[in-house]
Amino acid sequence: MSGTTALPGTPCTAPRAGDPPMHRLQVRLPDQVPFAAGTFDTIGAMSRAAFPHRHTFYEIVHVTAGTGTHVVDLARWALHPPHLGLILPGQLHHWEDAHGLDGSVVLFTEDFLLDHPGDRDLLRRLGEHPWLTLDGPTHARTGRLMAELIEEYGHGADGFATVLRSLLHVLLIRTARLGGPGTHAPPPGRPAAVAEEFAGLLARTGAEGRTVRECAEFIGVTPGYLAEAVRAATGRTPGALLREARAREAQRLLVGTGLSIRQVAARVGFDDPAYFCRFFRRETGRSPGDFRKHHDKHHDRRDESIEGGARSA
Repeated sequence: MSGTTALPGTPCTAPRAGDPPMHRLQVRLPDQVPFAAGTFDTIGAMSRAAFPHRHTFYEIVHVTAGTGTHVVDLARWALHPPHLGLILPGQLHHWEDAHGLDGSVVLFTEDFLLDHPGDRDLLRRLGEHPWLTLDGPTHARTGRLMAELIEEYGHGADGFATVLRSLLHVLLIRTARLGGPGTHAPPPGRPAAVAEEFAGLLARTGAEGRTVRECAEFIGVTPGYLAEAVRAATGRTPGALLREARAREAQRLLVGTGLSIRQVAARVGFDDPAYFCRFFRRETGRSPGDFRKHHDKHHDRRDESIEGGARSA
């Protein structure tokens, strides 16, 4: 996935004026694996960022200590460790009034999932329940596995990338077990692959005004086949998921930026602000202005990037 990693010193600015900062995973050399693991301290201060921002990569956090609130999009979770959390690429997130925050962090891009491509769909499903409070035994097992990931990444011995992918796969499978049967990956097959590709397309561009037909053409199937595949995998229609993605992105922009309602409408693919307002009210039950007033909070935004546990060669 081009553009998801950057060499140290490359600024990670907001992609367009008024947008929240977009953080990329930094690596020391272009040919190194797009992965990093460490503690909150070794990953760096940006792992505790208190202002809304997005990532181009996945982040898994194992919180072992701290108070405050973790905010992802519009969901808020008070910290009562231990927790295991997942932040998906493109989600707006930050730590609010956090004190004593500690634990382990794993960062990786979608390109890292070479050995286990089914993990992409599993991550999407885990993202539906991204915050878990762990019991004692599960906390201990998770801590051991996170420590293995950090140790393997730090040593960088021969074959370390393969070992990291295997350990990450185990972590995702074990996390899926905690979330119940609905978080398990669907059985292999062409319809499931089409639904997975649609979900990935939705995550990347679903808020930019694509139609169902355009999505089907991009994937290389008919609109009817896309509808069948998506309904079989999710129980919903592609159109409903597209509308949900556009509404969710509009919510993120209204809460996390100072863009005007007209600008937000344009960002999510509406030429007519009045039509956008009707769409938004239909999807959320509130007008964009009311929604922003209800969630309005001031957060400082900084032009910084995550030093993703990068190592020298």
